[in-house]
Amino acid sequence: MAQRISRPKELTKHALILFVLFFAFFPLYLMVVISFKDNQQFTANPFLPDAMSTWNWQNWSMAWDTVSNYIANSIVTSMGAVAICLVTATLTAYVMARYQFAGKEVIYYLIIGTMFLPGTAATLVTLFKLIQSMGMINKLYALVLVGAVGGQVTCIFILRQFIEDIPKELFESAQIDGAGHIAQIWNIVIPMSGSVMGTLAIMQFIGRWNDLMLPLIIMRDDELLTVTVGLMRLEGEYVKQWGELMAGYTIISIPLIILFLFTMRLFVKGLAAGAVKG
Repeated sequence: MAQRISRPKELTKHALILFVLFFAFFPLYLMVVISFKDNQQFTANPFLPDAMSTWNWQNWSMAWDTVSNYIANSIVTSMGAVAICLVTATLTAYVMARYQFAGKEVIYYLIIGTMFLPGTAATLVTLFKLIQSMGMINKLYALVLVGAVGGQVTCIFILRQFIEDIPKELFESAQIDGAGHIAQIWNIVIPMSGSVMGTLAIMQFIGRWNDLMLPLIIMRDDELLTVTVGLMRLEGEYVKQWGELMAGYTIISIPLIILFLFTMRLFVKGLAAGAVKG
């Protein structure tokens, strides 16, 4: 009787997993298939691949010529923003978790309160005026600084909880051995919070990579554009070349796919660590 009951449950579970996987991978499949078609092939048969002899490889070469420089800009700005964000967030979370001083909780909750402020779209005019007054229009480091600041609050909130869970005896032993604050962060906090910091780094990197609004309004020169804005150059004014456009989307997806494949175990470990405290 138990086997009869469990089998329908297993079938339902597997059907649900397949359903989710289908909708997760079907857009990726379509993107790759269309990247080898011209507009006539796309109109005639958008869902199934054509014979290999009719594949339009020039779509990929044209897309690469268009987006290769944009990919480099996005890698620089995304990695720079993630590095600054994690460094400053780790230092702030360490202070908030380890030391008592007047007004600490007030400062912490003021920082957390900024999570409820509107996003970039709602503060676009104010942010643009601020960047303009600082002379950072059309500068890649503006994307790095704004991106780093934008991810601070979430990183501080999560890292503080994990640093507080680290046994205080470890820090006391390090202090007895003469380790300063930087040494304690490097030898205790980072190793023990590595999976969480890795997860935060992946999330912040994807957020900066996919950012469209800020690069669109502050970047002027074509050679300084990021991938999200640069891909708009593949859209024709009157006719869209769907094959070239999808090839460009596929190319810029490859770094994120590689990142996730090589860090998947770290990402899952970080999520699991966040699910169980202590």
